[in-house]
Amino acid sequence: MIPHDEMLIPWLRERLAAHVPAHAADHPDYAGAKPAAVLIPFVLRPDGPTLLLTERSAHLPTHAGQISFPGGRIEAGDGSVDAAALRESREEIGLDAARVTLVGQLGSYSTISGYRVTPVVGVVDPTGLALRPDPGEVASVFELPAWPLLQPSGYERRWIERRGVRGKSHFIECEGRTVWGATAGMLLMLAAALGIDGKPVDVD
Repeated sequence: MIPHDEMLIPWLRERLAAHVPAHAADHPDYAGAKPAAVLIPFVLRPDGPTLLLTERSAHLPTHAGQISFPGGRIEAGDGSVDAAALRESREEIGLDAARVTLVGQLGSYSTISGYRVTPVVGVVDPTGLALRPDPGEVASVFELPAWPLLQPSGYERRWIERRGVRGKSHFIECEGRTVWGATAGMLLMLAAALGIDGKPVDVD
């Protein structure tokens, strides 16, 4: 189990500092992928850490309606991957960077939409937390318990076809929500970085 209290921050830092960053994707990589960053935000709750996630607006041209982490393209003025993840989180869901303690980064993940994403891991102070999602990008913001989402054995690899490319993608069901695609892939990267054992199940 992961720590349920203030020990979560040093626990995450120690493991992320020791892991070897890797690249992942659930389809062939695309040349010229645009750099992007997402924030994987843990929230310290009395019943155990949760992960803060968004449901993307239905009208968006890519990944519409999917569950995702706050994030987006790295811009010239960001200065760093961390800064990009925090800026995007502020713009998309109104998350104040002062509430976030960053604890490390993962490797990179290539998406079907042509982005090479660096996940940045942080811990959010929940005291008086009030978020303001941008309706142009985010349909809703919600939390799911972190531990089930970090169990590789709870994932399935299912066949899908996107943009004419057929391949397998990871899926997990949690509290009535379906997390799949790049978000599921990055959660599995995080589980591996934290040393959590298990293996997704292949579904023919």
